[in-house]
Amino acid sequence: MLHGKTVAVVVPAYNEETQIAQVLATMPAFVDRIVVVNDCSRDATEAVVREFMRQDREGTACYEALCDDLEETRYNRAEVLVRQIEQQELQFFTPSEVVNDAPDTDRVILINLLRNGGVGAAIARGYKWCKDYAIDCTAVMAGDGQMDPSELESICLPVVDEGIDYVKGNRLIHRSAWLVIPKIRYFGNSILSMLTKIASGYWRVSDTQTGYTAISLAALRALRLYKIYPRYGMPNDMLVKLNIAYCTLREVEIKPVYNVGETSKMNIRKVIYTVSWLLCKSFFKRLWIKYLFKDFHPIFMLYNLSFFTLSVAGLLSLRLLGDFFSGQSWSFVVLLLFVFLSMSGFQFLLSAMWMDMQDNDRLYK
Repeated sequence: MLHGKTVAVVVPAYNEETQIAQVLATMPAFVDRIVVVNDCSRDATEAVVREFMRQDREGTACYEALCDDLEETRYNRAEVLVRQIEQQELQFFTPSEVVNDAPDTDRVILINLLRNGGVGAAIARGYKWCKDYAIDCTAVMAGDGQMDPSELESICLPVVDEGIDYVKGNRLIHRSAWLVIPKIRYFGNSILSMLTKIASGYWRVSDTQTGYTAISLAALRALRLYKIYPRYGMPNDMLVKLNIAYCTLREVEIKPVYNVGETSKMNIRKVIYTVSWLLCKSFFKRLWIKYLFKDFHPIFMLYNLSFFTLSVAGLLSLRLLGDFFSGQSWSFVVLLLFVFLSMSGFQFLLSAMWMDMQDNDRLYK
C-alpha cells in the first residue's frame, strides 16, 4: 500500500522473456498487485512469469470485488445496474484466462490473452482486473524494462494523495531528452503530441506517447475499458476518453530510458499514419459527445462554423484556380467571397481552439 491506498501495476508483455523477470523483481514493495498480461507471446514469457510467481508467493488481503452483493433500494437502482453491466462486460474484451489458482491472495497475477490483441488490449484487460478488485491506484509499466521502478512512487502519489484521475510520465521535459531519445522517435512523438492536444482537449500535455501512467479507480469506472484502442494508439485514445469523462490530468518528469535490452516492435511511419487517423476521428467524437450531448457549449458551434466556412472557401479556391489555369479573369464577387469566408473560417477556428483551451484548463492539475 501507499499512504493507505492499494496500488497495482499492470505489465503488458509480448515476447519479453529476457526482460520481464527484471521488471517483476525490481517492483517497489508498496505495490500490492502486479498484473502481468501476456499478449499471446510466442517466446518463454509465460514460463518466466510462472517461475517468478512460484518463487514469490506472497499472501495479501482480499480486496473488494464486483462479485460482492449490492442490496438494491429505491435510491441505488442506477448503481446496481452499473454493477451488473460491469460483471458482464468481460465478454467484450479480448478473450483471456487468469492463470492463478488464488487470484484473491496472490501478489503476482498472470492473465493470458488467448489471441494477440495489442498493447492497448492487454492494458485494458489489466485495468478490468484492477477495477474488479477495487484497486485505488493502477499504474502501467511496460514489460521491456524501459521504465525506472524508482519513479513509480512519483507517478502514483498524485493519484493517492491528491485525487488526480490520471498521471502521465513526461520524458520530454527531462534535461537529457534530446540526447537520449532517438531523433526519429522524438520527431514522431512531437507530431503525435501536437495532434493529441487538439483531439483530446488536454492542450498542456506534451509527452503523449509514454506508457508510464497511473489512473484512479474513479477514472477506471468512468470509462468503457473494452473500447480502448487495442494497439499503439492506446495512449492517445485514452486521453480523449478521459477528457470526455472530465478526468483531471497531471504530468510528472521521468527519465527517458533506452538501450536496456528492449526490442522495439513499432513501425514509426505506420504508427504515425494510423494514430493520426484515429485522432482525427476521436476529435469529432469528443466534440459531439462532450460539447453537444453531455453539455452544450458554444465551442461546438464555433468549430462546426469554421469547418463549414473553410470547406466552402476551399471549394471557391478550386474555382479560382480553375479560372486561373484556363486563362479566365477572376470574378470579383467570387474572390471577395473567398477572402471573407477564409478570414471568417480561421477566426471561428482560432476562437473555438481558444475556448477549448480555457474550458479544459481546469482538468490539468
